Amino acid sequence: MIFRLFIFITGFGLAVAGGISSVAYLNLLIAGHELSDYFSYILKRPECGLLPAGIVIITVAIYFPQGTEE
Repeated sequence: MIFRLFIFITGFGLAVAGGISSVAYLNLLIAGHELSDYFSYILKRPECGLLPAGIVIITVAIYFPQGTEE
């Protein structure tokens, strides 16, 4: 149970870091770039990839079976 909690919190931290980076790069829209430029830019940035990775880790921590129940 503690291991699953650790995995969940790690995934949550990664998702928060990626989400903050994605929101911070929204300033590109204010600078006059198109929405398609924004999406192509964040797909190239490694820190923005932390958001989907964190969501996947959270999902695994919640829904993956724990193994043996005693």
